[in-house]
Amino acid sequence: MDAQIALLLAQDGLVNGAVYGLMALALVLVFSVTRVIFIPQGEFVAFGALSMAMMQAGRVPPTLWLLLVLAAAALIVEAWRWKRGVTVEWASAILWCVAFPALACALALVWRPAGVAAQAFTTLVLVMPLGPLLYRLAFRPMVNATVLTLLIVSVALHGVLVGLGLLFFGAEGSRTPAFSEARFELGGLQVSGQSLVVIGVTFVLVVLMFQFFGRSMVGKALRATAMNRVGARLMGIPTELAGDVSFALAALIGAVSGLLIAPLTTVYYDTGFLIGLKGFVAAIVGGLASYPAALLGALLVGQLESFSSFWASAFKEVLVFTLIIPVLWWRSLRSHHVEDEE
Repeated sequence: MDAQIALLLAQDGLVNGAVYGLMALALVLVFSVTRVIFIPQGEFVAFGALSMAMMQAGRVPPTLWLLLVLAAAALIVEAWRWKRGVTVEWASAILWCVAFPALACALALVWRPAGVAAQAFTTLVLVMPLGPLLYRLAFRPMVNATVLTLLIVSVALHGVLVGLGLLFFGAEGSRTPAFSEARFELGGLQVSGQSLVVIGVTFVLVVLMFQFFGRSMVGKALRATAMNRVGARLMGIPTELAGDVSFALAALIGAVSGLLIAPLTTVYYDTGFLIGLKGFVAAIVGGLASYPAALLGALLVGQLESFSSFWASAFKEVLVFTLIIPVLWWRSLRSHHVEDEE
């Protein structure tokens, strides 16, 4: 290995680490607010990338039909809860079950976007509502369940979504055109415009997330729910709506990640699983609680994967996932047992 190869590997590790960082942020957000270790986070990546590819092929993505079915099911559940005398936040129910599906239908069936930017926006509208709808159908009825029970449901939901991905998109992979075809040379190192797009978009999203949590009322409500769910409920914060928002942000981040990586690699229906797992390793480095530590863990995972592909390509996945063992061992020595508050 010489300096040129090392710089090339570091560049690849930085780009991969940026995507894993987005996955880690989404996983930490969902777990801190809802106590759900969201295994299907990677499916949002695959659904976003493959939906974009189908629109560019002139076809209506099946993600639209999934969105409509989930929206109808969630609306039926809300009506059933209301009939039983349970207070229902109809404003949020209409937003996720009616407004977003109607907008998605208008974009995908009527407008049929042709430009890359319009197709990317349509993809985000298709994928983002899937998060809160899945939360309402799968996790909100079990809000008081243990973390282990929620994990089992999450694994089952992952299996369902992977199967639907195979049914919707087939076993063949797809790629999309790059958002930037530019090429730059920095110190003899070739840098693609798409790599800069990935790093730039990741940086912007991270800054926006920190601003959102630090300055907005909704972000502060999510932080309060993450710190103490019972206390937030006593202060009048609707923790169920906090779950909606956290899952919506996770789905949005997943869809954006799918749009970013689709021009760099061929995406298959199950590609998101490995990406999500590597994001989970990064989140574990951050203790599923710290956003900055999760970002640093994602950069570590990206660099480890990149250099492992050079030194031991056959074992690069093993080396990445083995990273979780010393991290868990170190945390087990420093942590104290705390009873679950609920």
